[in-house]
Parts: sequence; C-alpha cells; structure tokens
Amino acid sequence: MKILLAMDESTYSQEALRAVLRQFQPKGSEVRVLHVVEPVSAYVSADLYPHLVTQIAEVDVSRHKQAKELVSRSARELGAAGFKTSEMVDAGSPTQKIMDHAHEWGADLIVLGSHGLTGLNRLLMGSVSDAVSRHAHCSVEVVRLAANAAANPAPKSTAPKSAAKPKKSR
Repeated sequence: MKILLAMDESTYSQEALRAVLRQFQPKGSEVRVLHVVEPVSAYVSADLYPHLVTQIAEVDVSRHKQAKELVSRSARELGAAGFKTSEMVDAGSPTQKIMDHAHEWGADLIVLGSHGLTGLNRLLMGSVSDAVSRHAHCSVEVVRLAANAAANPAPKSTAPKSAAKPKKSR
C-alpha cells in the first residue's frame, strides 16, 4: 500500500503520523512524507497597502529548511518502525500539491490531520483536509485530535503516590 502522509508543524499532523504507525503494517507499505510550503510574496500593512518583503528569499530558504527537517524527522520515525519511506518538500497550494503528488506517485491513501477549523476561520482560511477529501483520486483519511487533546495534551498520571514511610517506634 502506498500512503501519502501530508504534514505540517501542527499537533494535528503529529497525530496523523501516529495514526499511520498504529493502523498500518510496515511490511508491504510505503509512506511518502510530504510537506508543502505556501509561498509568501507580500503582506498588507495597517494602511491596507501591500508591501513586498525584501527578505522573502531568506524567509523562503528558512521555511524550506524547516520543512525538510520535519519531513526527515517523520520519515526516520516511520523507518524505525519498519516502513519503507520517501521524503518530499514542495511549494505551492497545499491542497493542489497534495492531490498532484498523490496522483503522480500512485498513492492508495492520503493521510492528513484536520485543524478542526469552523465558522469564519474555515471560511477565511479554507480547509485543506476538506478539499483533499472531496477531490483526491484515492481514499483519504482525515485524522482529528480527541476533543480534549488540544486542551490537555499530556494526561496527568493517576498512579497513587507512594505511601509515607512508617515512623520507627522506640
């Protein structure tokens, strides 16, 4: 099975990585870890006038370096579990690039995390997972965090505290 794992730096993507490790057998599975860097070319200042960022090339190099580190780290974790892996960093529209890579590579499944955007945030920012699940040529697994995982990322231990030492009697 060919699995395209689309990643970003979020906890949602880390959960998607854990889902692949939990749900699939390494034998006979190949995972391509993909990160898509969205280009940044301008920003709008308080006066609503777009400005070109003169350091865009430096920012772009830094973002690609971070993306390669993320993809390599994730591929190493999958490789340590026995999966055959490959790595890919691309630039452009995440939705389109994920679908393009899945199609060109012949992926059987795309796995990606959902940021859980709703309402105005979803309208303004869009939903990559929603668009990919609607338009991809293959099956798509959208991994979500448990409802309380974002609020409580690490559960507290419920192990009983060790009993106090008994006092010595004279």
